[in-house]
Amino acid sequence: MEKTNRDFLLELLKTPSPSSDEVEIQKKMMAYYKGFADDVLTDNAGNVIGVLNPQSPFKVLLAGHCDEIALVINRIDENGFLHFDKMGGINPKAAVGMKTTVHGYRKTLTGIIGVNAQHHGGLKNDFDLEDLFIDCGFQTKEEAENYVQIGDLVVYKTEPEILMDRYVSGRGLDNRTGAFIVAEVLRKLKQRGCAVGVYAASTVNEETNMGGAYFAAAGIEPTMAIACDVTFATDYPGVNKNKYGDVKLEKGPVLAKGAPINRKINQLLEKTAKNLNMEVQYELTPRSTGTDADKMRYTGKGVPVSLVSLPLRYMHSPVETASLIDIDQEIELLVSMIASLNGNESLNPLED
Repeated sequence: MEKTNRDFLLELLKTPSPSSDEVEIQKKMMAYYKGFADDVLTDNAGNVIGVLNPQSPFKVLLAGHCDEIALVINRIDENGFLHFDKMGGINPKAAVGMKTTVHGYRKTLTGIIGVNAQHHGGLKNDFDLEDLFIDCGFQTKEEAENYVQIGDLVVYKTEPEILMDRYVSGRGLDNRTGAFIVAEVLRKLKQRGCAVGVYAASTVNEETNMGGAYFAAAGIEPTMAIACDVTFATDYPGVNKNKYGDVKLEKGPVLAKGAPINRKINQLLEKTAKNLNMEVQYELTPRSTGTDADKMRYTGKGVPVSLVSLPLRYMHSPVETASLIDIDQEIELLVSMIASLNGNESLNPLED
């Protein structure tokens, strides 16, 4: 990965983007797209969409969601401790003892998620988020309310790390890596050229309701759509591969197979991978994908969709980990596939 682009990826990973408030990261996406896109679109959901060849009737929509899981303040107690619910799939066990950034309505604050000392009994085995709290150093409810109110959002206070110049680790790789990937695909297609319209969407709200993907696809009315998300790597200790499959870092992008997936799009991806001598992996999505693809598919008259995923270790933790090589390969796969389209392709599985 080029250093300049690695720097942009790290900048995205440093930028808070809690689901429902993605404005800060989306402003950075807009600025990036303006350097090469033919047009940059936004909508009332908060999506940012870079466009190439807007005049083309054949439209490829790429969606990578920029939002990350977060906490949301739901109560301030009499002693100024902040209690919270989840904004997305928070793992309570991963939250214990973490530093946090509290995006208060009047000030951004550092807090810590306190934990009962083991000497005093520690946490009970079946604890949940309601048993945890954030300590910002307030002494009273009144003091806390000068800075924080119900509904304010919180993210873990972490910095992305590069491991052995091979992997990237941090919070929110799910799925700011996807937003990065679709942007890079668009940038490289601008350099290479393509015959079809390409719409690279940094979508919002995937971790909570996938509404951003619906707005994007409903507004664009694409010919086809590809969600670029992450999936569970199973190449580390303690994972039951018989139950969860065998997905490894640096073994290629992961294609989904199942009822929601358009087989002809997958065939195009597989053909491209073969031409590139690139390995691909597979995951099963029998009924739904759990990604933006599900919402895009049901817009307008129906949209043929596929899902290309980045293998990710330690999903929904503060130390999610992915391979820089895998990111580059996914970009290469999508660029080459889209560049091969002439705009006359049929995605109807009953047509040759």
